[in-house]
Amino acid sequence: MKRGRFLGGMLIGLLILLGLALTGCGGGEATDPAKSREAAILEGAVFVDFEGNEVQLADYAGKFVLIDFWETWCGPCLQVFPAMQQLREEYPEDFVMLAVTVGMSDTKEDALGFIEENEYDFTWLYDENEVFVELGAQGIPFKAYIGPDGEVIDIEMGSRGKEGDYNVAKAKIMKAFAEGSDADAETE
Repeated sequence: MKRGRFLGGMLIGLLILLGLALTGCGGGEATDPAKSREAAILEGAVFVDFEGNEVQLADYAGKFVLIDFWETWCGPCLQVFPAMQQLREEYPEDFVMLAVTVGMSDTKEDALGFIEENEYDFTWLYDENEVFVELGAQGIPFKAYIGPDGEVIDIEMGSRGKEGDYNVAKAKIMKAFAEGSDADAETE
C-alpha cells in the first residue's frame, strides 16, 4: 500500500515537472509555437490595396499597426471602426489601421461601396493572398497588433465592443511607445 502511494506520488511529481518544462516555467523563456508561426506569416504577408498596389508590414516600420480583418456584414467589425478612427485622430503619425477585407462573402465591390460611403482614415486592403486563411483564423473580427519594431504584440479574435476595443488598442499603443522611449533613453 505504501509503495503504491509512493509510486503514485512519483508519477504526479514527474507529470508536474513535465508540465513545467512544457510551459516554460522553472527557467528559460517560454515560446508559443502557434504565435511564432502566426508572427512569421504576418511578417511576410503581402496584402493588396484597391488600386492593385502591394502592401507589407515593413512599409509601416516605426508605427503601431492594427491589422483588422473584416467584412461589410460583420456588425462587431463595423461597430469598432469609429473607435479606431478616434485613435487614428489621436495618434495620426504613430497608429495605422490596416482594414483588410477577407473576401469570405464580400467582393471587392462590396468593400469599395462601404469605403466610399464612410470617411474612415484607414489603409483599406483586400486579402488577395489569403493571409487570413493561412493564419488559421476561424472568424471575424480577427485582429493582429504589431509594435513599432515590427514585432507581433497580440493576435485575437472577437470584439469587446466600441469602448472595449478602443481601450485595449490605446493601452497597447501607449505601452509600445513607452517601451520604445525607455529603450531609446537607455542607449543614450
